[in-house]
Amino acid sequence: MSILLFVMLGVFIFMMFRRNKKTQQQQAELQSKFGPGVEVMTSFGLFGRIVDMDEAENKVTLELSPGNLATVHRQAVTKIVEPAAVPEAAAPAVPDDASSITGQGVTAQEPAAPAQPAETAETQDETLKRLNDEGKKDS
Repeated sequence: MSILLFVMLGVFIFMMFRRNKKTQQQQAELQSKFGPGVEVMTSFGLFGRIVDMDEAENKVTLELSPGNLATVHRQAVTKIVEPAAVPEAAAPAVPDDASSITGQGVTAQEPAAPAQPAETAETQDETLKRLNDEGKKDS
């Protein structure tokens, strides 16, 4: 029974050292990507752009906003912020037939009207009459 306890303790210590080694490798990889112009986030939630790095004293100067600088310890910078992916502009719909050449049909400048179910569809005149009647009831 005591042998099993020592084996469990050994596995626990091995896993602990392995985890620490992985964390150190990730931190070293992150630190190697640092350089002027990189957008980063600090461990306390400040976002900024690296302006200057002092390797001897482990200091990083961040520009938080134009003209607003902050100096933090190099280990306080915990994340590189990737720019958000900008979705590509939707291409205008090109019909398969020749209606775009003749000027008939829906063009890219005129969006198609949303389809309405047959039982709830009403004409413009009916809509205006209904809205006017509702306005008279409220007053």
